[in-house]
Amino acid sequence: MTEHHDPDGTYDPRQLLVDLEPEAGRLLDRHLKLAEDWLPHEYIPYSLGRDFDKEPWTPDQPRLSGIARTAFEVNLLTEDNLPSYHRLIYGMFGGGDGAWINWVGRWTAEEGRHSIVLREYLTITRNLDPTALERSRMAQVEQGYERPTLDPLRGLAYVALQEVATRAAHRNTGRYSDDPVADRIKARISADENLHATFYRDVLAAAAEAQPSATVEAMVAEILAVEMPGAGIAGFRRKAAEMALAGIYDLRIHRDEVVMPLVRKLRLFELTGLSPEAEAARARLSPACHQLGE
Repeated sequence: MTEHHDPDGTYDPRQLLVDLEPEAGRLLDRHLKLAEDWLPHEYIPYSLGRDFDKEPWTPDQPRLSGIARTAFEVNLLTEDNLPSYHRLIYGMFGGGDGAWINWVGRWTAEEGRHSIVLREYLTITRNLDPTALERSRMAQVEQGYERPTLDPLRGLAYVALQEVATRAAHRNTGRYSDDPVADRIKARISADENLHATFYRDVLAAAAEAQPSATVEAMVAEILAVEMPGAGIAGFRRKAAEMALAGIYDLRIHRDEVVMPLVRKLRLFELTGLSPEAEAARARLSPACHQLGE
């Protein structure tokens, strides 16, 4: 990799993507060897299905607890925004071909299975009102998701954090559900998210070698702009509070299972030769991490 250490922390985003592309290609090859080719329909108990025109959905039909249903809804609606995520990540990595775009295509295809299997499960088991769920999906996708910047380093920092966050949210939802079918589905999705997080984490590690100051600034900016998975969903604050009280996802989990492992992997507190701006950003990181767990 060609290194472009800039003492003032500035960098050329397009050049950095060029420099990191060989590593992205290696990590994509690794991912393809590790990824499991699973099929959503094999996880669904179709024998439980009934026709909705003959037996409409009623509130007494769900078997999951109310909080588990809330978590499933938040997880699914978060996954439903895949069109926006694809657009943003494609824009972040640029057009053309090569490892970056090949990764975007593979990631998008794998993520698409998550909403498929979740919606099939919730519909077949009647754990959520399918009419309300579809209306929520329409609203969520119409609203979409935007980012304040398409800077590649900020984007990589964001997705590295969010993939681990969604991994934790899915896994904890499955465990909380007290349903072996739901738990198996959530474990499968969580395994995918783990591989996605590993890709982004290791790309960021390479970026930290090439551009330590810019990487520190990007990571600190994203950590300080913490946004829980599913932000933007109608009634999200209330739903997130319910999930936090149940121990499914809260700020302590965010700090201990999402932020700090990535901080340690990137050795953010050990990097040397940083610009004054990066040093100032790093100085804000430790107290911010402490406050996340309070």
